[in-house]
Amino acid sequence: MEKIKVLVVDDHPMVLEGMKTMLAQINFVHLTGLAANAFEAMEKMKQDEPQIVITDINMPEVSGIELTAKIKKEYPKASIIAMSTFKERSYISQMIQQGAAGYLVKSASKEEIEEAILSVFEGKLYMSLDLNMSTVEEKEIKNMPTLSMREKEVLQLIADGFTNPQIAEKLFLSLHTVDSHRKNLLTKFGVNNTASLIKTAAKNDLV
Repeated sequence: MEKIKVLVVDDHPMVLEGMKTMLAQINFVHLTGLAANAFEAMEKMKQDEPQIVITDINMPEVSGIELTAKIKKEYPKASIIAMSTFKERSYISQMIQQGAAGYLVKSASKEEIEEAILSVFEGKLYMSLDLNMSTVEEKEIKNMPTLSMREKEVLQLIADGFTNPQIAEKLFLSLHTVDSHRKNLLTKFGVNNTASLIKTAAKNDLV
């Protein structure tokens, strides 16, 4: 089996060293590099395109959430596993929103890291065992709609109480376009009115 190329991004040297040691013990993994921040990560992506990027969420300057969005835009084939000490739903939701395919807590064992890498490599979504999510919660996260940047902006303004004409004016869009975005959001979230849309979006920390 050809080795899976993996890049690790974290601003803590100890975490990078620990991951380096752990990944060296996994025979189907080839570690392409370690990066201490998002800028280094993008440089390393250019040098040796990894198939999987394991990135910390909470980094200074550019967060793992922003980095995930950037990588998915420039290297759509790369799979991303978010890694964090946080277990808050909002972080996971945001990472999945930006295209991450997995979530690991930093206390994960070698076996769990192996499983996460194989799962996302095969195109599945992987959630850390330590999250203790109910099946319903996990299903909700997996079924969360993916929104475009424009849809996110419209959603936020709807949640802030703006009307369609006001949103159109604020975003320099036609009323017809805003109306289309609103209808798309209702469809994507599987709801039939604005109140339910805001409630569902808020529940998933999208507004």
